Amino acid sequence: MRHPTPTAALHRATTPLAVGPDTWQLQLPAACTGQALSVMAWHGEAPGGPPLHLHPDQDEVFIVDEGEYRFQCGDEQHLLRAGDSLFLPRGVPHTFRQLSATGRLRFLYTPAGRMEDFFVALSQLPGPPTPEVAHTLFADHGMAIVGPPLAD
Repeated sequence: MRHPTPTAALHRATTPLAVGPDTWQLQLPAACTGQALSVMAWHGEAPGGPPLHLHPDQDEVFIVDEGEYRFQCGDEQHLLRAGDSLFLPRGVPHTFRQLSATGRLRFLYTPAGRMEDFFVALSQLPGPPTPEVAHTLFADHGMAIVGPPLAD
């Protein structure tokens, strides 16, 4: 079956938002893709990463532009460096830890879901979320926390 050709949509990257010491920037919003895709950039200013979580309705792609990261995908771990990429199918528990002092990632969600709203909400918190706030924030945006962040 042939799908209609989408209309091209130009989007200029948004102003970066602070998320703790790091920054998040929307590069291609879901509104430009009919909710099919959302592309974001992350600039990590300190080692760390999110809790182990899953997206029941979205596939995710990570592209490392700078730095070194350890990813956990289900029971497997992978070391990624600049130029590496990783596809994560929906429903697979995953997390990552930035190992280098700084790093840059791009990530894509398909379909877009509520991930853009998630990062905006995260940037509005006065500090790191408590475990209770994190669980609620993730759940409100279509994700589930299923474990802790990766240790050093």
